[in-house]
Amino acid sequence: MKYLVVNADDFGASRGINRGILEAHRHGILTSASLLVVGTARMQAAEFARDAPELSVGLHVDLGKKLNESIAQSPRLLREALGEQFSQFEKLMGAPPTHLDSHHNVHRDPRVLPHFVEVAKEYGLPLREHSPVRYFSKFYGQWSGETHLEQISVENLARMLETEIEEGVTELSCHPGYDDPDYPTGYASERETELRTLCDPRIRQKLVEQSIRLVSFRDLANRVAGGPA
Repeated sequence: MKYLVVNADDFGASRGINRGILEAHRHGILTSASLLVVGTARMQAAEFARDAPELSVGLHVDLGKKLNESIAQSPRLLREALGEQFSQFEKLMGAPPTHLDSHHNVHRDPRVLPHFVEVAKEYGLPLREHSPVRYFSKFYGQWSGETHLEQISVENLARMLETEIEEGVTELSCHPGYDDPDYPTGYASERETELRTLCDPRIRQKLVEQSIRLVSFRDLANRVAGGPA
C-alpha cells in the first residue's frame, strides 16, 4: 500500500503562509505542517491548528539561517536550544509535536544530527530522513536560485505521484502560502503556485487512480500504537 504524508514547512513564519497552509489543508491534500516556534506568526498558527484538529503539527526547529557555530560545537548549547523549542511548542499547542524536522534541513549537519536523532528517539517522533518515512523533496519551485514554476505545476505533481511514490510511507514536502510584505522571501510566487496545485481536484483524482492513501504523521503514530489508521 502507498501512503502519503503531505507536509508543509514554515507554519508560523507569516500570516500569509499560515493562511495558505490552512487553505491547502481544508481544500487540498495537505495533511501535516511543521511549526516554527520562533516565527512571527506562531500564535496565529497555533490558533489555526486548534480550529483544524485533523491537521498534524510537528516541530520545525530553527537554529538560524546559518547554523550558529557556537551551538553546533557545543552539545550543551544545542540540547538547550532543542529543549527550549520543544517547550515553546508545547506551550503554544498544548501537546507535543507529531514529528520533527528543521528549517533549511540543518539537522543534516553531522555535528548536530546525533542530537536530533537522540531527541527524536526520546520523544518517540519520526525525524525527517531518519525514520521509516521516505522523504520526497522534488516538489519545489526553485533550482540553482532560479524560479521553475513548471516543477510545481499540477501536471508535474501528477506525474510525480504516478512515478515517484513507492510502497510504504512517503513524506511529500511542500511550502504553500501567500506573499506577505511582513515576511520578505525569495520564494513568493512559488508558494502561491504550490497552493493552487495542492488544491487542484486533478491531484486528488490522481491519488485515487494510483491507490495512494493520504495520511498524517498523527495517523502513523496511531498505527504504531495499535490505534485506528
